[in-house]
Amino acid sequence: MDSVKAWYVLARAVDYTGLTLFAGGLLFVAVLWPAGAGHRGTRTVLGTGWVLGLLGTVAGLGLQAAWAAQRPPGDFLALDLLTQALGSQFGRVWFSRALLWLLAGVVLAWLLQRGRDAAKAVAWRAGAGAVVLGLLRTTGLTGHAAESTRPWLSQLADLAHLAGACAWIGGLAVLLFGVLARRDPGELASVVPRYSKLAMVSVTVVVAAGVALAWQTVGGFGRLFATAYGQTLLVKLAVLAVVLLAAQASRAWVGRRLDFAVVLRGDARTVRPFVHSVAAETTLVIVVLLAASFLVTASPGR
Repeated sequence: MDSVKAWYVLARAVDYTGLTLFAGGLLFVAVLWPAGAGHRGTRTVLGTGWVLGLLGTVAGLGLQAAWAAQRPPGDFLALDLLTQALGSQFGRVWFSRALLWLLAGVVLAWLLQRGRDAAKAVAWRAGAGAVVLGLLRTTGLTGHAAESTRPWLSQLADLAHLAGACAWIGGLAVLLFGVLARRDPGELASVVPRYSKLAMVSVTVVVAAGVALAWQTVGGFGRLFATAYGQTLLVKLAVLAVVLLAAQASRAWVGRRLDFAVVLRGDARTVRPFVHSVAAETTLVIVVLLAASFLVTASPGR
């Protein structure tokens, strides 16, 4: 049923969005801006990521079962379907993922309660790291990386690809709604250059791991044009190229205008071009996440 598949693709997109916001936001707070844990914009990004991740996982579990059983999408929470789903590899992995999101709620609650003290605590960082690693790993266990001729290489590339995307995209969201929204000159001077370096490393990892993953999954250059999977991948790459152009504009602003913005104490007119560039990156990334959701539900051979 096409309607079930469409809802399932949407659930995966919601799940991906939640993962990137939550995992990338936690990394941003833990490494770049512990003080941000006490600010409303950062808390909103993390809370939204957690809600979307949990809802996307639960909905994805039921909708995948409904798709496999050729049932209507409204049955996605039917007990018999969920019981049947838990007997499959996907169902067991996705159920474990739902439990991980519940643990992630504990990590988030700790951060919301204690703010900066939690973000700088070794115990909180260890717990957050373990939960994020589990969420990243369970994503790869149900994708095409597990079906390639070299599953260990594909899954390693998939893990690196997801981790880089989370650090980049989740960081963008915290930068936009947390740091830039406050326009504090001290925070602009200390946080923005550090995120710029992190983003550069993250994009490099995303591209390198993505090339390795695509080669293992697609199997050849010609198949990019001959299969629906390859064509969707090309769309994703085209949008990603536009995102990288926007990211380059952001880096250029940091190199040329950041000091001026700090001297003017975060003047809105000075910071506005950077805000627009970051907002454009964030918006375009949603299209990339939607394309990734189509890819994970498509057959590489078709």
